[in-house]
Amino acid sequence: MSAHCMLTGAQPGFGNRISHSHRRTPRRFDPNIQSKRYWLPSEGRYVRLRLSAKGIRTVDAIGVEAAVARIRARGGKV
Repeated sequence: MSAHCMLTGAQPGFGNRISHSHRRTPRRFDPNIQSKRYWLPSEGRYVRLRLSAKGIRTVDAIGVEAAVARIRARGGKV
């Protein structure tokens, strides 16, 4: 599974780990992805969404119906 938010589109960032001697090695900054299940009343079923912490707060603010509509508008499968 990729570290990718279905709603916000957050994906890993890349950078360098810097040691005490200042040597640089590649690293990844992964977003805080959580798998969360929501009841979708319009379809009478649960949907499981892979969301970042910010995406979960967005769903709480706009509602699950609007969030699923945004995901589908971006071309995501729910």
